[in-house]
Amino acid sequence: MNSVIQNSKRLVIKVGSSLVTNDGKGLDHAAIAKWAVQIAQLRQLGKEVVLVSSGAIAEGMQRLGFDKRPTGIHELQACAAVGQMGLAQIYETSFRAHDLRTAQVLLTHADLADRERYLNARSTLFTLLRLGVVPIINENDTVVTDEIKFGDNDTLGALVANLLEADSLIILTDQRGLYTADPRKDPAAQFVHEAKAGDAALEAMAGGAGSSIGRGGMLTKILAAKRAATSGAHTVIAWGREDRVLTRLAGGEAIGTQLTAQTAQLTARKQWMADHLQTAGTVALDAGAVQKLTTEGKSLLPIGVIAVSGDFGRGDIITCTDESGRAIARGMSNYASSEARRIMRHASSEIAAILGFVEEPELIHRDNMVLI
Repeated sequence: MNSVIQNSKRLVIKVGSSLVTNDGKGLDHAAIAKWAVQIAQLRQLGKEVVLVSSGAIAEGMQRLGFDKRPTGIHELQACAAVGQMGLAQIYETSFRAHDLRTAQVLLTHADLADRERYLNARSTLFTLLRLGVVPIINENDTVVTDEIKFGDNDTLGALVANLLEADSLIILTDQRGLYTADPRKDPAAQFVHEAKAGDAALEAMAGGAGSSIGRGGMLTKILAAKRAATSGAHTVIAWGREDRVLTRLAGGEAIGTQLTAQTAQLTARKQWMADHLQTAGTVALDAGAVQKLTTEGKSLLPIGVIAVSGDFGRGDIITCTDESGRAIARGMSNYASSEARRIMRHASSEIAAILGFVEEPELIHRDNMVLI
C-alpha cells in the first residue's frame, strides 16, 4: 500500500486536543514545532496545507485551573476564549520560524449552512492559500451553541476538506489508527491498514468515547472519513507523535489507517448541500421514489413523498429519508413545507390546481440533490 498523500496536492490536517496540549498538561510547544517543520516541508513539495487544530478549550482549562472538562456551555466558551489566545500565538511563532504566515479562522456550522457565508468562507480560504498563508482553523467555541456546534473537530476537518475540494484529510490522533476491535480488551484485534471510506463495518469496529481532554473517539474519525469521501477526499488516520509522520506520508510511506474515497469529487454546490449537519426539514419517500433517486438518478416528484416534517421555505436544504427514517439524500426544496404537505402524493400535473401556481414540477431537482 502506498500512501494517497504522496499524490495529493491540497491537504487538510487535523490535530487533536490530546496531542496539541500534551494530554491536557498545556500547549505542547515541541510537538507543534515539529508539525510546523513538516508542514513547511510539505509546502516546499508544492502542497497546499490547511490545519484544523483542536486545543483551545483544553488550553483554557489548564490556564483557568479546571481539572476536568466543564459541562456548562458558558464555562466551555470562557475556556475557549482564553485558550484560543495561546493557541494562535504558538502556531504563529512556530510557523514564523520557517518564514510561513498563518491565519486564524474560526467557524461554526452556521457559517457552512448558509449559502452566502459558505461561499465567503470558501473564497477567503482559497485566497489565503493563494497568498501562501497556512490557515489555522478551529470551531468558534466562544459563540457556539448546541444548535450550531460541529461537535468535534474530526467533523470540522471533513467539512473543511469538502469546502476546499481537498484531495486528502489527515487526522493525527493519539492512537495508531483503527483496529478491528479495542486492542486493550481484545488481544485478537487486528490493525486495519486500508479500507474503503464509508464501509459500514468500520463503524462497528470503531465505538468508544474520546479522551477526557477532547470529545472525539475513533468513531468520529470514521464518520469524518465517510463525510470527506462524499467530495472525493481520502483520509489517513495516524499517530500524531510518529516520527516525521507528515513528510513520510508525503513520501508515499504507508502509516496508520488509510480510508480511500470511492466517489469522484462533487461540485461545490453539492458539497455545500452535503455539508449540512442540520437541515430545515425532512420528507419521507415511498420505496418507488427511493429507487428512482438512488439507482436511476431521477428528481424527486411530489407523488413519491409520504410525509413532510419541519418548517422550511423554498430554497432551503431538506433531508430525504426512506420509510424507515434512514437518510438517503439532501437537496434544495422548490416548495415551502406548507406547500409540500398539500402536493405530496399528487402528480406534478396537479400542482397548479392544488396551489394555484407551479414553481417547478419537481419537489427537488436532481441537479440540486446529493445522495448521502
